[in-house]
Amino acid sequence: MVDVTALGARVASSAVAPLVRRLFVRDGPGAGLVDRPVRISALVTFRGEKRNVTPKDVDRIAGELVRRALTAAGPGEEPVDAAEATAVKDALARTLTRLGEITVEDFEAVGLGPERFARELGAGVPLAPYGLGEGGTLLYERLLHTASLHILNFLTQRSTYVARQQTVQTQQLSRLVRAVDVLLERLPSQSAEDAGFEERYADHIAARYGTLTIYGLDAGTREWPLDTAYLSLEATRPRAGRDGRRDPEYRAVAAEQVLAGHDQVFLRGVAGSGKTTLVQWLAVTAASRVYDHGLTHLIGRVPFVLPMRRIVRPGTELPFPGDFLRAVGCPVAGEQPPGWVERVLRAGRGVLLVDGIDEIAGDRRGAARRWLRELVRAFPGNLWLVTSRPSAVPEDWLTAEGFHELVLAPMGRDGVATFVRRWHRAAEVDPSVGESLLAAVRGTSELNGLATNPLMCGMLCALHRDRRGFLPQDRRSLYEAALTMLLERRDRERELHGSDGVRLAFATQVQLLQKLAWWLIRNSRQEMDRDEALGIVDRALPALNLADAGGEEVYRALLLRSGLLREPAEGRVDFLHRTFQDYLGARLAVQEMDFDLLVNHAHLDEWDDVILLAVAHARPKEAEHMLRRLTELGTSRGTLLAAAGLRYAAEVEPTVRRRVEDGLATHVPPATFEGAREVARAGGDLVLGLLPGPDGLGDGTALRVVQTAVHVRGEAALQFLIRFRDHTGAFVAAQLAAAWHGFDRDQYAREILAHLPRRYAVDVYAVEDLLTLRSLGGWEHIRVHGAYRVEDLTELIVPQRLRDLDLDAPHPVEGLSWLSAFPALRTVTVDTELDPAVTRQAPPGVTVHDRSTVPSVDHQG
Repeated sequence: MVDVTALGARVASSAVAPLVRRLFVRDGPGAGLVDRPVRISALVTFRGEKRNVTPKDVDRIAGELVRRALTAAGPGEEPVDAAEATAVKDALARTLTRLGEITVEDFEAVGLGPERFARELGAGVPLAPYGLGEGGTLLYERLLHTASLHILNFLTQRSTYVARQQTVQTQQLSRLVRAVDVLLERLPSQSAEDAGFEERYADHIAARYGTLTIYGLDAGTREWPLDTAYLSLEATRPRAGRDGRRDPEYRAVAAEQVLAGHDQVFLRGVAGSGKTTLVQWLAVTAASRVYDHGLTHLIGRVPFVLPMRRIVRPGTELPFPGDFLRAVGCPVAGEQPPGWVERVLRAGRGVLLVDGIDEIAGDRRGAARRWLRELVRAFPGNLWLVTSRPSAVPEDWLTAEGFHELVLAPMGRDGVATFVRRWHRAAEVDPSVGESLLAAVRGTSELNGLATNPLMCGMLCALHRDRRGFLPQDRRSLYEAALTMLLERRDRERELHGSDGVRLAFATQVQLLQKLAWWLIRNSRQEMDRDEALGIVDRALPALNLADAGGEEVYRALLLRSGLLREPAEGRVDFLHRTFQDYLGARLAVQEMDFDLLVNHAHLDEWDDVILLAVAHARPKEAEHMLRRLTELGTSRGTLLAAAGLRYAAEVEPTVRRRVEDGLATHVPPATFEGAREVARAGGDLVLGLLPGPDGLGDGTALRVVQTAVHVRGEAALQFLIRFRDHTGAFVAAQLAAAWHGFDRDQYAREILAHLPRRYAVDVYAVEDLLTLRSLGGWEHIRVHGAYRVEDLTELIVPQRLRDLDLDAPHPVEGLSWLSAFPALRTVTVDTELDPAVTRQAPPGVTVHDRSTVPSVDHQG
């Protein structure tokens, strides 16, 4: 057999280049400057308005590449058989369609080179489903590399690329010129001694903070390069005033830009939200001698990283500027010229990054505030960032000192995806493992609820990797790993030992948190008064052998160090996330044997997770008792909860299992449209894990299953529906098209509509809907709801695509002559009865109906 690694080179350029060119639109002259970056996904011909090549064409192109590679191998040298060649073709076709999905810009792609660009394309395509052997995998990789090489070569030959690259370089030079101007203005006349030390100190900052440590993972701590691990988060104003409403005029900003608009910022963020990572990033960026990052406020500055847990020691005073470096253990502190820090601060060149007000004892925080006030007044003009967990100090704690208060926002969907992909890249893990995790997070409500900040995302990534691509098999194990990290390992690894005067053992923290959580659940509360929390803690201390410790002291330690409790407002206490509240409450419910209390609340949606997690914690006989009681309720909801509980119980007696399964069979899959609605209403998210399909389902059953998920809605339901987008049933496709507006518009369009035949009707309510359909290359059957402007329809609907148009509003005064803008249009349905004279205005070949002559069809029934 021929060496597979040589096959890519044996496919002639004259054969590959024409195939690659077919994937992209032709460009015109000029720099191609647009208000958005020139992304490869905007250039492919099987995306967007110029849909000259369809996904089927991409499949044929991949097939041709495979065929020519095998032909080049010669008779008897074929490295794979016919079946595996087909699998290679399918995998390669799916990978090439990623050209329409990736967000890499053309000049960035060229900079990656063919190897890294091939990895970028293949990142979202797991090969396991294709069943490739070693030879098939090698052939796929070589052909992908060959295609990537020719794609990048094609991009460099586009006239717009050449002109735009020149423009980009000009812009970079302009930024450098401005940066140098700022640098010359900001840098004072320095002695050789100061300048030399400042350079050595900058090197220390880059080395000390240029890596990111991830704490509390089963594999222990590990250092990651900051430039690959850092994720830009958003900061926003926590509230406009005492009424608690956000300031509508304040827009969220990138966290690294918070010091661009304000010299002094007090930034709050929950445990693991990225505060310390932001501090590191600002320090390294300010110390770097690269000036084209666009952050002119950091150019020429000198960063001072001041972790409060290190500079505040019992019996010692807070450091003066000259002692900053010595206080944080900087190894070059002994080399600094006398008075150097003071000279930097008097010149207004300092970036003082005071991290972790919450990490010092409460009785030292007043002194810390006075220290900050004196430094700000003594050295005006410097940049200050002070960080803290939300509940450590009162609202407006530093307002009088001139600090602008902001809060780090939770990570969004795109942020989670970026973090997961970078984490796996930094960990040198197969990108398909990261994509598998993302699919799990998006398709599972409990995982989606956990992935809100870098700490939680890092935990999920590590657990997923350490278990070879799988998260713990049950939620209980997942939450136990999270609790161990947050309550014990994270502070131990960060060398925090009872900084607030009391150190609580892991088991003690869990027991106290359980009591708080179960109280909230039993009382149908999301938060409690601080006095109520103190009372619960006080009553628990004797049994926990903490009678000598003060309730206030124990409560403060629990609040500040657990990472699970917070004070969202003065005098109020709640859990960081409802997920942990439910988990901890369920643990205590089982300990207290409150099984009947749990079942008696099965009719309430908010008790679903508590009941299921209680089944997970219960012993076999206790779990069987709960499952039996749930089926005895005689309700759809009780039956569905019992069925979901089977997955949580470690051991179930066969007769009880059979009883639950028999009850489930009467509800899932639903037999009617009304049944689908009822099951969705009764089961919510949990029903998604009980629904079958799509493999092996007939068209009717598949339709009812899809209808059920449509009624559930939400992110998990969308991920479930993605599995049905290739189902052959016409009614299934019609239902998927009709369900668009029950979900996030752009995500649904990208994940589902883009994969459906265009002939099924979609509903349009706003101009944004038309823009989204246009980005998909247009649609054949559009139903416009409500008033509309003729200009919007003629400008935003792709004219060659439109076949059928429904106008659910009176026809406009312009009549119907404007329909001539759509050459492929065949039928138009309008809301009101038409005058025959108006009907005659329709272009030849277009049939016009009014609503009264068209039978109503329930597309969901």
